[in-house]
Amino acid sequence: MVLLALGRRTNSSTSDTKESPVVKRKVLPVEYKAGDDFDFCSGASHSEGILQVFNEFRDCRLFTDVVISVQGREFPCHRAVLCACSSYFKAMFCNDHRESREMLVEINGIEAKAMEAFLNYVYTGRAKITTENVQFLFETSNLFQITTLRDACAKFLENQLDPCNCVGIQRFADAHALKQLASRCKNYALANFSEVSNHEEFLDLRIEELKDYIGREDLFVSKEEIVFEAVMKWVYHNVDQRRPMLNSLLQHVRLPLLHPNYFVQTVEGDELIQNAPECYQLLHEARRYHVLGNEMMSPRTRPRRSTGYSEVIVVVGGCERVGGFNLPYNDCYDPVTGEWKSLSKLPEFTKSEYAVCALRNDILVSGGRINSRDVWLYNSQLNLWIKVASLVKGRWRHKMGVLLGKVYAVGGYDGQSRLSSVECYDSFSNRWTEVAPLKEAVSSPAVASCSGKLYVIGGGPDDETCSDKVQCYDPNTNAWLLRANIPIAKRCITAVSLNNMIYVCGGLTQNLYCYDPAQDYWILVCQTLAKQESCGMSVANGKVYILGGQGENGEASDAIICFDPATGVLTGDRGMPRPICYHGCVTIHRYCDKTKP
Repeated sequence: MVLLALGRRTNSSTSDTKESPVVKRKVLPVEYKAGDDFDFCSGASHSEGILQVFNEFRDCRLFTDVVISVQGREFPCHRAVLCACSSYFKAMFCNDHRESREMLVEINGIEAKAMEAFLNYVYTGRAKITTENVQFLFETSNLFQITTLRDACAKFLENQLDPCNCVGIQRFADAHALKQLASRCKNYALANFSEVSNHEEFLDLRIEELKDYIGREDLFVSKEEIVFEAVMKWVYHNVDQRRPMLNSLLQHVRLPLLHPNYFVQTVEGDELIQNAPECYQLLHEARRYHVLGNEMMSPRTRPRRSTGYSEVIVVVGGCERVGGFNLPYNDCYDPVTGEWKSLSKLPEFTKSEYAVCALRNDILVSGGRINSRDVWLYNSQLNLWIKVASLVKGRWRHKMGVLLGKVYAVGGYDGQSRLSSVECYDSFSNRWTEVAPLKEAVSSPAVASCSGKLYVIGGGPDDETCSDKVQCYDPNTNAWLLRANIPIAKRCITAVSLNNMIYVCGGLTQNLYCYDPAQDYWILVCQTLAKQESCGMSVANGKVYILGGQGENGEASDAIICFDPATGVLTGDRGMPRPICYHGCVTIHRYCDKTKP
């Protein structure tokens, strides 16, 4: 119960004594109900009104107790308002600093116009940010630790990004540790590199900054010629100082992917490059790629995805299990996106145990149990199969490898015995010719080319035994030599070459082995996720991929395993569309529609 006091003034004419002016009060009982309290709030208008009055006081110099001097211009202020908004001023005025006792406080290192805009924000909560004042206003708000105004300036800069200023804004963001703004600037420049490279700011990049741009996989250009021209423009802008930097910059330009005519006329015809012997090795690599195609592998032969091309792994044919139906599918896998796409089907999919390899950017399929001399070529540009010259000797369970632009069909089985026969295919003459035979006849070996030689690893000399021999073919002498044996004797193994090393897996083991031809020794790299044989193996984007294969129970697998030699990490990737074994795996460059980020 609440006691409410109500009163009135009394005035009695019958009283003999003079009335007292005191109010007589009567206490009335009032019942209290829970929730009857009223919390009144006038909202933001109250604080805005007070700020408005303080701002009027500032204009009239009423109650101001400090004068801030910037570049000789004086700004009368209220210490309490400054301290309430800025921890910088709170520390200055609330501690025993000299400024806390002085009427005039001089601040250096900022612009008077920025200080004026800053004080307008402090007293009104509003600021006019323009392209002319944003940098100084940001620095002022950053100095005085007004994060809301600082972030507003950063957002304004982000909205002003343009090919002509994104490099300068990124430098500003880096200098002030604005990670989000710096990231937006970098992404904008990468996505608009063609336009950015035409502006003055680009020519003032430091070499480390330029390398970072052109070395990125997510650099968006429609063709590699744009990157080359940007580099040369940057070098010629200050040719005397930048001439020694040319070679290190061209390391990041994918010269092999330039159009051959452009490469001959523009790159090799450039006087600066002609007089730079340190660049000759890069030019030689590009020339070899134009002749040998995807057999040449380096970071510079991998297409930028923005050009519309990407490295894809093509899985050719195969079957689901031993004795199962042979599959006609010819599918490509993009390791970056995980997408699968169907290509033109095999023309003779009833074949089995054929050999597959990539020649330049096409695919060859030779031999097989049926029509064992037939050879088909898949034209990746036209997405169709073409029959080419037949093998001299029919075979299956053989392997093919590409060496210096020519295809070698090695060993195998003809239905009666293992073969030591080796044939060489010249695509320009469309003809197979026999070369020196293997030292040991084998079927189902692993075959890979590396450092100018062809290596035939393991295999089965007969139905009962497996070989651990490594046979090395030198095309210059047309002779075979034996090298260091592989640590395991196996058949149905697969090999690929990467960075002048050969990687071997399969044979129903979990081991992934690596062979160094220069040192002639083997090492165990790691163990895969399961025991497999007759699996596919290919190299894409600098990594080794193992696809499918047959397990100990005879069933095929749909697993994709990725090994990164740079980190030594083995990971399981997305699954294949179907379990498969006894298939071919090759890597080609495939064009698809590109979209700008």
